[in-house]
Amino acid sequence: MLELRIGPVAHGGHCVARAGAGDDGTGGRVVFVRHALPGELVHAVVTDDPGGAFCRADAVAVLEASPDRVAPSCPWAGPGGCGGCDFQHAGHDAQRALKTTVLREQLARLGADAVTAAGTDLLAVEVEELPGGPLGWRTRVRLAVDDAGVPGLRAHRSHDVCEIGDCPLVPAGALPPVLRQRFRPDSEVDVTVGDDGAARVGSGATVQAAGRTWELSAGTFWQVHPALPDTLAGVVRDWADAPAGGVAWDLYGGVGLLGSVLAGQVGESGTVLVVESAPSAVADGASALADLPQVQFVRGRAEREIARLGPDPDVVVTDPPRAGLGKAAVRDLAARAPRRIVHVACDPAALARDLTLFAAAGYRASALRAFDAFPMTHHLEAAVLLERR
Repeated sequence: MLELRIGPVAHGGHCVARAGAGDDGTGGRVVFVRHALPGELVHAVVTDDPGGAFCRADAVAVLEASPDRVAPSCPWAGPGGCGGCDFQHAGHDAQRALKTTVLREQLARLGADAVTAAGTDLLAVEVEELPGGPLGWRTRVRLAVDDAGVPGLRAHRSHDVCEIGDCPLVPAGALPPVLRQRFRPDSEVDVTVGDDGAARVGSGATVQAAGRTWELSAGTFWQVHPALPDTLAGVVRDWADAPAGGVAWDLYGGVGLLGSVLAGQVGESGTVLVVESAPSAVADGASALADLPQVQFVRGRAEREIARLGPDPDVVVTDPPRAGLGKAAVRDLAARAPRRIVHVACDPAALARDLTLFAAAGYRASALRAFDAFPMTHHLEAAVLLERR
């Protein structure tokens, strides 16, 4: 058992403390502590000790609480329980403040060159609240199934399945009927909650965003927060400024949500290439956007297609996986010299690294917005406008 004074929040849903620190708070071994808040004094139990400079721990008792601490809304979210949430113990405003701190820190530390080159103060960014509040927003959830066929959610950094009775992030009443079922042992179950509030297992869905409707096959990706698709579509509408008759690319485009916005800007005389690797997303997107002749779907991995797509784009929208674009993709994209890039990211560290690469390739970040699209977790969604210098 460790008694720790908790320091700042860090990327990943934990805070930093030091075991054996001096009176001035320096020295000692770094401990990444979950279920704690900055400034608190806690008792913590080490949960993972890989040796070396740091270890991981859970706060199991709070001796001096932060004013931002609240009672968790989920009884399964504490130490040793479900690992899906990171900040159940923090008020909603405090959660967004913690995420803002992490985003700014990652930009300052990993994206310093981009921050310096930016046409605006990127470090003034604030994580914005989305409509709907911190609970009941998750319309899609993947359940893990234990070796007895019981569904649940995984513990933090573990394959162990935590048996739960509900999840407050899912619309009220939707999940318990599924949790009472039994499934193939050691499998996973995809659950979708429809507009009627009912949960469906392994089923597709009908979704609306950007003034359009998509019929999604089972397994086709769609954002889990119901307000995020329209929010991102609005950002692209405001920032992309694709010229009439021009060429726009939607990389990692899924079913073409953001590509549909670009299509409205370039018009029927223009071209929108939506590049996506998932076959079901390509099929669902092509069906939904069949009335837009300017939209063409390209099935393939975007990072491999950038160098061979043609012609050169005026505007590009990118929405890569959590790891970000990376050096090769940024290099190849910059070589095609689009005037504007709207880059969407779901990981602040990857965002900062990509912005540094773009800065070296001749692009400046002229606008940045971030959204609390995953309340109660440490995750966020961000979008940045990059303009060619």
